[in-house]
Amino acid sequence: MNEIHHLSNMGWMIAQAFQQFIGINTVMYYSPTIVQMAGFRSNELALLLSLLVAAMNAAGTILGIYLIDHAGRKKLALCSLGGVFASLIILSVSFLNQSSKEHYGWLAVLGLVLYIAFFAPGMGPVPWTMNSEIYPEEYRGICGGMSATVCWVSNLIVSQSFLSVADGIGTGSTFLILAAITVLAFVFVVLHVPETKGLTFDEVGLIWKERAWGKNADSQNLLAQGTENQS
Repeated sequence: MNEIHHLSNMGWMIAQAFQQFIGINTVMYYSPTIVQMAGFRSNELALLLSLLVAAMNAAGTILGIYLIDHAGRKKLALCSLGGVFASLIILSVSFLNQSSKEHYGWLAVLGLVLYIAFFAPGMGPVPWTMNSEIYPEEYRGICGGMSATVCWVSNLIVSQSFLSVADGIGTGSTFLILAAITVLAFVFVVLHVPETKGLTFDEVGLIWKERAWGKNADSQNLLAQGTENQS
């Protein structure tokens, strides 16, 4: 059982860290600053555009509540990460070319809006949802607390370092780093995150037992029943 606890806890602590290191709270905390970095000097316009980002986050989260049980956790996370990667590339391009053309400032705004539009329905709710269902019952409380701690420590690191890193290597290069981390997160989800849509706690526990100890006939039968219940 300790092996199962270790597998599930380490996996979702990593997932929570990825949720922060792909830059969500950089966008949420610093969106007015990023807009001004992109060339919009008006404080009023910067705040207005940041409100648009916040509205997109709220709308996307509501959409995620619907999608998470219809599309599935893993598929939703992968689609979200794909969109986040594209958005970060747009943001990077907008800043790397900012000195040459003024309209790249609007490209940065588009990147911010798309980032939130893709992040909020997927990588926003999926790690928290799976944290509530992935752990064995006897470890659920402590493991959930550990994962939340990793999330907020990662948030602190990213939010406190963003402006310094952007000042040191440039904003465009900083967004490229976040895009590279997003690729790592995508690979992690593909290789290590199980789909738990429609599964009971017992069936989720069997997934981790199989990863720790291998497959057996009883576990295959129970998981097959869970798969039938999803359809």
